[in-house]
Amino acid sequence: MKEDMKMNLTEKITAVVLAAGRGLRMKSKILKPYLDLGGKPLITYALRAFEDSEVHEVILVTGKEELEYIRKEIVEPYGFSKVKQIVEGGCERYESVYLGLCSAVRTDPPGDYVLIHDGARPFISPAKISSCIRAVKESKACVMGMPVHDTIKIVDDNNIAVFTPERKTLWRIQTPQCFLLSEIHQAYQNMMDAGDTRMTDDAMVMEEYGKRRVKVIPGGYDNIKITKPEDLLFGEAMLREEL
Repeated sequence: MKEDMKMNLTEKITAVVLAAGRGLRMKSKILKPYLDLGGKPLITYALRAFEDSEVHEVILVTGKEELEYIRKEIVEPYGFSKVKQIVEGGCERYESVYLGLCSAVRTDPPGDYVLIHDGARPFISPAKISSCIRAVKESKACVMGMPVHDTIKIVDDNNIAVFTPERKTLWRIQTPQCFLLSEIHQAYQNMMDAGDTRMTDDAMVMEEYGKRRVKVIPGGYDNIKITKPEDLLFGEAMLREEL
């Protein structure tokens, strides 16, 4: 127990929370981070979870036009004291993550570990964040996910099924995705230097341009990402269930 307390005191945990999504699939004029969920902006749920967790500081990545708005209307009114930096993101997710990581490594002192989380996943919890921290300290690279229940088909360019992978090997990947900060920053730098735009998540960057194998740890089927209008309805139902 004393050794665990010492680790918590000496190893800095940073979270990079992404709130730069335009939300085109939501078909809404309101930017996705500010959509109403249970009477509060969507982004506040993830930020509250990190605020109440063991994470030491949060770097919030958002659009250039929203930098001051998110500070004055979200961070300050809701008392998110762990949000130490609000930085401008890019046009694509991988660009926003890279810019967030660059800010993290320039912090004095830089973090030892980083948890990268999509702000559109409002049902992350301090308990799940604790699980991520324990796992990343052990494996140095891990992501949350859950086993897939559906049968998955690989199709060709004509949508003809060509292969059915074994279902027990398939997981639906979530966030947070967690790494040694120095290693994932270097992997992202390698990717940017290569001009590779194929990356769809942080684990893929580590797999392609880093030196670690990535462990998948259980997240939760409730750790949904709000992407489409029906996701908001599902999220509202989940909130009512918690009351």
